[in-house]
Amino acid sequence: MANAVDPDCLFCKIVAGKLPSDHAYEDDEILAFKDIHPQAPFHWLVIPKVHVATLNDFDPEHAGLIGRLLLAAKQLAADHGLPGYRVAMNVNREGGQVVFHAHLHVLGGRPLKGALG
Repeated sequence: MANAVDPDCLFCKIVAGKLPSDHAYEDDEILAFKDIHPQAPFHWLVIPKVHVATLNDFDPEHAGLIGRLLLAAKQLAADHGLPGYRVAMNVNREGGQVVFHAHLHVLGGRPLKGALG
């Protein structure tokens, strides 16, 4: 279940404007900003403004939000002229998730090969 915010969450602090970030996209439900540890020349994060810890915590009522996250990733790539890109979501520590606020990674700017590119 989603909570409006988690006061201890790094990404909730970014949404609230308490921490700086380089924003590229924002609407009422979604925020996109540069990853501070980029894994490709273009590496941005797309997050819901509502706090949802992992993909496993989304409920069926979030189907529209999940779709809008993907559409925001598509728009972000188009706005930056990426001819190809990767969208990934890490889930839980075993899946590589570091910040427990669901987020998409949008990577591009170089050829990406294989599972880890």
